[in-house]
Amino acid sequence: MAHPSLKAAFDAKKFIVAPGIFDMISTKVADGMGFPCLYVTGFGTVASHLGVADAGIATYSDMVGRAGAFARTARTPVIADADTGYGGLLNVRHTVLGYEAAGITGIQMEDQEVPKKCGHTPGRRVIPAEDMVLKIKVAAEARRDPNFLIVARTDARTSLGLEEAIRRGHMYGEAGADIVFVESPESEEEMAEICRSIDKPLLANMVEGGRTPVLPVERLKALGYAIAIYPAVGFLAAAKALESAYATLRDTGEPPAESYGFGRICELMGFPEVWEFEKKWAREP
Repeated sequence: MAHPSLKAAFDAKKFIVAPGIFDMISTKVADGMGFPCLYVTGFGTVASHLGVADAGIATYSDMVGRAGAFARTARTPVIADADTGYGGLLNVRHTVLGYEAAGITGIQMEDQEVPKKCGHTPGRRVIPAEDMVLKIKVAAEARRDPNFLIVARTDARTSLGLEEAIRRGHMYGEAGADIVFVESPESEEEMAEICRSIDKPLLANMVEGGRTPVLPVERLKALGYAIAIYPAVGFLAAAKALESAYATLRDTGEPPAESYGFGRICELMGFPEVWEFEKKWAREP
């Protein structure tokens, strides 16, 4: 079941900050931080699960399995990347039903051609807007729970310009998308124009080093965004920490002095409950 709290937050016009999660440890850490929503990043999930680029290689089964595991673990609502819906209209219907059954609260689909590419990398091509409209209509009709949210993303800005991206944003909102995501605006002025032009809850994608300026939350609110996702914040920090820890071990022959702590990670993973279970059911020698 979708979490009703997320739809209620959008209806109440509460600004949503959603960190990216990409594996089970990042899910457990983020879930305890008090965020109203978690975002399953395609880039990070594909990288951590398959060790390859987010370039259309991951399948529906790869992604629904991973995202579903995250959603079952988290108490926090989860929005998950679903690429292009993994095919045609029947695939989109199957994807929505599968993500919803997996316990995910929202699905993000984009209007790229197959194979898709990460939204802040070059070479992306988009399908006709009318084809994406049909996908959104199918997705809206397929969902069984009214609390299940549909995020419609357009990648048209990079290849076709801002005007076309805004036109598509209008169309996708009218087709039934709950949230409109215009990917990769290239300046704060473009972000402001998107917010002035589209009368739907809007998503800002804050990617460190990406094509879009990373703005403070208060500025995003003032522009008119409803939600900001930070898909890369977790895996970039994790990669940096791992690189530093491994370098320390290589160079000194010892692990780093500061870390998350073994006791703390045992608690995060649920070992105290395991130990209590074992104590209760232990057989006398």
